[in-house]
Amino acid sequence: MKLRDRSRCIFDEISLGEVMLRLDPGEMRIRTSREFKVWEGGGEYNVARGLRKCFGLKTAIVSAFVDNEVGRLLEDLIMQGGVDTSLLKWESFDGIGRTARNGLNFTERGFGVRGALGVSDRGLTAVSQLRAGDIDWERIFGDLGVRWFHTGGIFAALSETTPDVIEEAMLAAKKHGTIISYDLNFRPSLWKGIGGKEKAQLVNGRLAKYVDVMIGNEEDFVEALGFKVSGVDSNYQDLDDSDFARMVQEVVQAYPNFEVVATTLRGVNSASNNDWSAIAWSQQTGLISSIERYGLEILDRVGGGDSFASGLIYGLLDGRSLEDALELGAAHGALAMTTPGDTSMVTKLEVERLAHGGNARVQR
Repeated sequence: MKLRDRSRCIFDEISLGEVMLRLDPGEMRIRTSREFKVWEGGGEYNVARGLRKCFGLKTAIVSAFVDNEVGRLLEDLIMQGGVDTSLLKWESFDGIGRTARNGLNFTERGFGVRGALGVSDRGLTAVSQLRAGDIDWERIFGDLGVRWFHTGGIFAALSETTPDVIEEAMLAAKKHGTIISYDLNFRPSLWKGIGGKEKAQLVNGRLAKYVDVMIGNEEDFVEALGFKVSGVDSNYQDLDDSDFARMVQEVVQAYPNFEVVATTLRGVNSASNNDWSAIAWSQQTGLISSIERYGLEILDRVGGGDSFASGLIYGLLDGRSLEDALELGAAHGALAMTTPGDTSMVTKLEVERLAHGGNARVQR
């Protein structure tokens, strides 16, 4: 891919999306807990944070918060992760959140036969009310300069206006030569009240024509873009390389603008034990696969796909081969699921070591 000159860009990457306050009951259930640990998280934001905190790139988040103590807590958490907050849009607080509010996300990690559970409380959030024209994309992509722009299907699902914001951003990014990645990140609960998967396919299909690097898992490509995989059950447990290869052929025929297509493959043995690998395609490489990690032990699966995306993006921004970038993504996703919270707590050295055959032996 033709990347913008780093010396001419303030940011290596920016993400557009919602950042919520995650309330984590730890080993307890949401319905029975009496205390919660607080994190920040959001599908698009997690990628920017991983690129900054783990891989050392200069990143920023474009989002909107209500200017109250919860919004400032979110800002403080983002700042601790090193992501630039200068592009945040602040809305006035009306006293109770009648017109705009900050999003909350209650998340159980799950264990064994009990799957992870997320309960979002994000109606009327400030970022969901963004409209085309609210963000000065010409200044961001033209004056400041950005090498990579990332967003996805979660932000697209928040309201009738957020797809317009994404499209406006993508047009400006294209104009200035910024690479665009998009994570389909299909969430049935977000689309449920606005048209379901049919609406998801309409919106994602409209935006996909601008995308250079399309990311998702097997369910995303089927449910959010409408591509079918024959012989695969509704739980997507039996998808293999050949199934994905057939699907990719259909996808790139429909969207010849895709330079890279990548997906994680997850076999759910239990909430705390998954089989984990990743697959990617480009015109130059064809279909390639990462190391397969069978029986990967999971502490907190939330954010694993976002960490895969940030590792993949880092590799491509760093000029690595797609094979190397894929291994970095798969390793980063695997490591991120060994710690609590949405975001990665690992180092670049740990990712590089695991990506190239390292193991869990003690380091001292």
